[in-house]
Amino acid sequence: MLFGAEHVRKYLETDGQEGHEWQGTTAALLTNRGRRSGKPHITPLIYQPYGDKYLVVASKGGSPTPPEWYLNLQANPDAELQILGERFKVRAHTATPDEKPDMWRVMTAAWPAYDEYQTKTDREIPVVVLERV
Repeated sequence: MLFGAEHVRKYLETDGQEGHEWQGTTAALLTNRGRRSGKPHITPLIYQPYGDKYLVVASKGGSPTPPEWYLNLQANPDAELQILGERFKVRAHTATPDEKPDMWRVMTAAWPAYDEYQTKTDREIPVVVLERV
């Protein structure tokens, strides 16, 4: 996560006026349900638009294990995305091998550290595609 609970709180309170711009890139809030608990979780994530879709990266800083939000999306791909004051429903899928190269370039242009994160782990870091439903 980026700033964790404080980032989420400020983003929600200000409709993204605080928290959308983050360290030279942009952040959105992803709300999805826990795969075991069923409870909603809100996670700030770096995102980029990609045509009529949105991209996020399940990097966890190059950890050998994927982030919880990604595991939750694998169990239930229906979620909500908030960009600034706009909230909308999305369905997630992991970028296919054909989709990923261009999408990875888009995301590393937004956050170059993703390339470094990939060198830290044997796990292939996924790009997640979020489509409006």
